[in-house]
Amino acid sequence: MKNILIIGHSAKEYALAKILSKDFNVFVAPGNDAVSEFATIVDIRESNPVELVEYALENDISFTVCCSETAIESDIAKLFEINNLRIFAPTAAAANFAIHKSIGKKLMYKLKIPTPRFGIFEKKQLAFDYLKNIQMPVVIKTDKHKLLNSVMVCPSEKIAKSFIEDCFFNSEEKVIIEEYIPGTNFSLYVITDGYKVLPIGSVTDYKFSLDGNGGVITSGMGAYSPCLKLTDDHIAYIISEIAYPLIDTLESQGNPYLGVIGFDGIITPEGKISIIECNTFMRDHDAQCILSLLNHDIYKLMEACVIGSFSDDYEYIDLKDEFAVSGVLSSGKYKNSIIEGLDELQDDTIIAHLNTKRNEYLEYETQGNSTLVVTKIAKTLSRAKQRLYEELEFINFEGKYYRKDICTIIEAH
Repeated sequence: MKNILIIGHSAKEYALAKILSKDFNVFVAPGNDAVSEFATIVDIRESNPVELVEYALENDISFTVCCSETAIESDIAKLFEINNLRIFAPTAAAANFAIHKSIGKKLMYKLKIPTPRFGIFEKKQLAFDYLKNIQMPVVIKTDKHKLLNSVMVCPSEKIAKSFIEDCFFNSEEKVIIEEYIPGTNFSLYVITDGYKVLPIGSVTDYKFSLDGNGGVITSGMGAYSPCLKLTDDHIAYIISEIAYPLIDTLESQGNPYLGVIGFDGIITPEGKISIIECNTFMRDHDAQCILSLLNHDIYKLMEACVIGSFSDDYEYIDLKDEFAVSGVLSSGKYKNSIIEGLDELQDDTIIAHLNTKRNEYLEYETQGNSTLVVTKIAKTLSRAKQRLYEELEFINFEGKYYRKDICTIIEAH
């Protein structure tokens, strides 16, 4: 069996590793405790590309998948390529537009890609001045993706100023102030070899922490796939008018993008598309939904991109005629609480560990905040939702919280 290395540590890596472990010897760096049930954990940090290259060379790794934005930013793809190692990941130069929201916004503006009006600020006072002349609410973001406190919808100038103050106090170099656009929040994921783009699935995202889209914006509280409001015409538009201009521009600059791109956007009440930002891989709460509904072999798709046969081998990517619904269980501030009920779940319930740890008795414990992603699949969305919430009742730990309106509330930012 081939040896496959996956770089990253969270739920998306867990989900991918579990699928690939059926056909390959899988190694995950740095992984998490739960991954050790079916893969080998490699104790090397994502931010250490030199050690990862050395490990791949010394351990006969035939193929590597980098899910980690940290590793992508450290230009692990370029280092692997220099050492004649096959890796499915974009170079840092190609991924810059997705890693840095400010670069992405400028590129979208240049390419006339529909995106909310925005301003980028490196000084607090200039950001404050900008607030005086725009309509509330506004969306304020840090330049890079973070697990916590990277985005806030601010209903008033006072709250906006407070969040901007916090950002610069926490050593953020830039903040982005963006027009608020109401509508349905979606992510469309595509796979590309740098020349051809094909969609691999869409989700409706739930990022607000509380039911009814209240509370703060999180890295994700749940999702369902496919996104019902994203029509075939919408997808065709995004591929032809957004994805291709983007990858063609990168290729013309000498930075072809090889990997997955996630387009986060809004479908307005009028049915228009507005792209908010991009991601360098699937988000943790989306990955299991997307991977579960793929009819094509994900490894073969990635390999085709790396060896150069993707454009010839694939005209479209086949998806199952089913629905997947995922919910994120959080423990909030509570840590080291034993997670009970995992052995009571149905065999077809899919669990991905976000942030757990195994104790000396081999029991899983919470580590605070987002803990598990639970996914169910069914022929109808209502059935998948019902089955998910039935299963969530079996899992218990201190501080357990999850959104109870996934698939019910679909209007969000």
